[in-house]
Amino acid sequence: MPKHTLNPNNWVDLYSDYLFNYTITRVNDRVIAQDLVSETFLAGLNAMKNFKGQASERTWLISILKRKIIDYYRKINSNKGKAEVRINYNDSDLEGDWLEQQIADPFDKTAEDTIENEELAEAIQNCLSKLPKKQAEVFKKKTILNQETETISKELNITASNLWVIVHRARVALAICLEKNWF
Repeated sequence: MPKHTLNPNNWVDLYSDYLFNYTITRVNDRVIAQDLVSETFLAGLNAMKNFKGQASERTWLISILKRKIIDYYRKINSNKGKAEVRINYNDSDLEGDWLEQQIADPFDKTAEDTIENEELAEAIQNCLSKLPKKQAEVFKKKTILNQETETISKELNITASNLWVIVHRARVALAICLEKNWF
């Protein structure tokens, strides 16, 4: 016999703030977070017949939300390769796809695109030099050199979660720096 029941009439009042706060820490965009929470409620309504009552409503909704967040990142990452940033770092071509929507398509090279990518690479290098040493090192290893999280964590004696916090902070700082100095 199920221990828990669903009451969708109370979901918004009881869980919307919790689900939004959970989501905003993972997507860093209020509109996207709101959309994902709304999609979660809709998916919950559509999947009510599958609810077995073994988990609380909130736990069940969080599990739906987690899948929505994963689907969101799968969708945006499926567009990689359409437009990627190539930067010249230590005289080798390495990818930095974290700014993929902000630059010209490197596969459709024109003189202007080449100059723009070179200027962006220079701006990124300039902004990287302004980061704290450890933050810049972790960011380069993970994002530019595409090293495995476990390898970096062992090498720098940090936890995986600490690594992702450092990468996030570096991305935020780089975005601010690039906005001031390049865009």
